[in-house]
Amino acid sequence: MKEQRVTPLTESGLLAALLVVLGQAAVYLPVLGMVATLCWPLPLIVLVVRHGMRWGVLGLLVAGVVMGLLIEPTLAARMVLAFGPTGLMLGLGFRRQWSGTKVFGAGLAGSIVAKLASLGLLFALTGINPWDAQLSLLRQSFEESFGLYGQLGVPEQDIATSRTQIEAGLQLVSVLLPLVVLVMGLLDTTVSYWLGGRVLRRLGHKVTAAFPPFHAWRLSRAFVLLAGFGLVGLYWGDSRAVGVLYHASLNVLLVSLLAGLVQGLALLSAIMRHFHLGGFARTLIYALVLFNGLFLQIVALTGLFDMFFDYRRRFHIGAPPTGDGGGK
Repeated sequence: MKEQRVTPLTESGLLAALLVVLGQAAVYLPVLGMVATLCWPLPLIVLVVRHGMRWGVLGLLVAGVVMGLLIEPTLAARMVLAFGPTGLMLGLGFRRQWSGTKVFGAGLAGSIVAKLASLGLLFALTGINPWDAQLSLLRQSFEESFGLYGQLGVPEQDIATSRTQIEAGLQLVSVLLPLVVLVMGLLDTTVSYWLGGRVLRRLGHKVTAAFPPFHAWRLSRAFVLLAGFGLVGLYWGDSRAVGVLYHASLNVLLVSLLAGLVQGLALLSAIMRHFHLGGFARTLIYALVLFNGLFLQIVALTGLFDMFFDYRRRFHIGAPPTGDGGGK
């Protein structure tokens, strides 16, 4: 009994120390810091799976306090808020042996709420919109680059053209905060889910959560409706000069197109599998699609249509989906 009581405390202390080390790496290492940030939820996943949510929350709080002493309280609080819930929710899903989609969905929901809470904390403490501050830094950095190009002899007309294009891009990005938060949540949830499953298996845990094979992925038809609402909202927002409606509709439309891209790539994977294309040919086709804007749009729109018409069933492309956790 004594050993059973000490083991969770000892292990939670070690994993909390690992959280502190990863937090310091995320702050002080320029390139590896990004990797450390994405890996930060992993110790929490292990801690929750092995000892439960209570120990996970305690380990997170201890790591946050120590990071606040070693780094800076505000920065430590933001990191704990931004990435802690992702690890806790994924760990809870793995511990309870939920399905792959349910584990990922719980982690994604926790990650999005965490990102919003982190931005809200920064705004509450500083009174500055963190998104506007980041865009201001980007503008300043581009202006410095343009000044350097002018000193190197680049024609002023070319610099003015580039400045106009970049300013238009920044104006677009300035209204896409919801989409950016979603993409950030998808990124760290995907990395944590994939690495977390591998780490748990290496530690001897049985991980039942798995996705269907990619060629069998089918997303909800609700994204088609979202695309329709987004298009109508863009029209009404532009014609009636309702900026809030226009910006919200733009985010909704882009989210639906992102879902369409995933569905379109899954359809493309099923087609390549149907015709028995090799790994090199598949990689080449994926690269051609992902690095060409026109092909990206075509695949995304095709994916939206596939959600409604189900081309794989109509044309008998690929194998039927094997359910959550199926496929090898």
